[in-house]
Amino acid sequence: MKITQYKDIESFLFKQLPMFQRVGPKAFKKDLKNIQQLDALLDHPHKAFKSIHVAGTNGKGSTSFFLAAALAELGFKVGLYTSPHYKDYRERIKVDAQLISKSYVKRFVNDLIERGVFEGKLKPSFFEITVAMAFSYFKEQRVDFAVIETGLGGRLDSTNIITPVISVITNIGLDHTQFLGNTLTAIAGEKAGIIKAEVPVIIGREQKETKAVFHRIAKQLRAPLTYTTNNPQIEQQNLDQLPSYQHENLSTAAATLHRMGMSLTAEQWKRILTKGLTKWGFVGRYQRLSSSPRVIADSAHNEMGIKTLFNELESEAYEQLHIVLAVVADKDLDLVLPYFPKDAVYYFSAAQIPRALAVAKLSAKASQHGLSGQNYTTVPRALAAAKRNAKHEDLILVVGSIFTVAEIV
Repeated sequence: MKITQYKDIESFLFKQLPMFQRVGPKAFKKDLKNIQQLDALLDHPHKAFKSIHVAGTNGKGSTSFFLAAALAELGFKVGLYTSPHYKDYRERIKVDAQLISKSYVKRFVNDLIERGVFEGKLKPSFFEITVAMAFSYFKEQRVDFAVIETGLGGRLDSTNIITPVISVITNIGLDHTQFLGNTLTAIAGEKAGIIKAEVPVIIGREQKETKAVFHRIAKQLRAPLTYTTNNPQIEQQNLDQLPSYQHENLSTAAATLHRMGMSLTAEQWKRILTKGLTKWGFVGRYQRLSSSPRVIADSAHNEMGIKTLFNELESEAYEQLHIVLAVVADKDLDLVLPYFPKDAVYYFSAAQIPRALAVAKLSAKASQHGLSGQNYTTVPRALAAAKRNAKHEDLILVVGSIFTVAEIV
């Protein structure tokens, strides 16, 4: 069976064993056997290029984009693998800021079908197929470097078959606790699973709860460990171009490059921040969508991310805050809702994915935390209502998950 239309290829991919981004916990796998077998079948494509592996609770996507844009600015051919996507499945796999071609996606999937991969015992998941596709595409494109973002955790993440030239862990917070553990120490242990023997590792944030874990594992593996705070920072004039919560991620990227023996001038960083990130499709991170009314979209979805977001909002001047909120069902809302201001006007909704929390359940839980508003069937309708109600001096925030933001960017 050969699939000829790209839209049918996408449908075929989405129908494979459940992907976590859509259905949540039941998609999680507890070992790397599948991806290892698939990788062997494809002749170990990840060995054909140098890689940088990025994990962490928050900021790993941003840090990955910063690294890819910086390496491209330095003249390298760069692959970037991130997840999930906002609009187009192909956003997950890029080379030199260009999406993987539809023809390659079709060719890759049809090749697996012809080999009988989906009819045997292997039956790879959506995520495993996509990781293998990324590695194969980067090999074919002969990239110099590939920046690889983990999907979930680190130790058991499908990307963790690589041996990178350097590993990066941005920070540790409480997220996906049903898989990674319910303490920062336990989660740090899972994220530290990307540390490889004698491969340098950069830690983006020094945290007392996780420091001992990273030092113990790095010592066992003889992996040189460096904290971002101990490395040269980006020039302040370039940091000023970003929301303050991104300063740490940018500095982590710079520290990573510094450890690799690379550096950029102030002018190069300026080009990256003004043009490079846009070229690479950097969206959904404190993204200003309009000015009248002012609309900011942010993909923050866990306790650390939400807290950081509202700290950033304190630098904004506005009369009334309007919040469009939609979340996924497996989040512990009792951890995040206390950070939401009670004097904001709320527009509750649900993203159009199976994993979404029903809007009635969201508004009921929000009410328990003193947050009140109206329910809307879709995120675009909720945003439209917020725009109708907002005055010129007001601010609209769209938040809750990547899937929430994806429906309006």
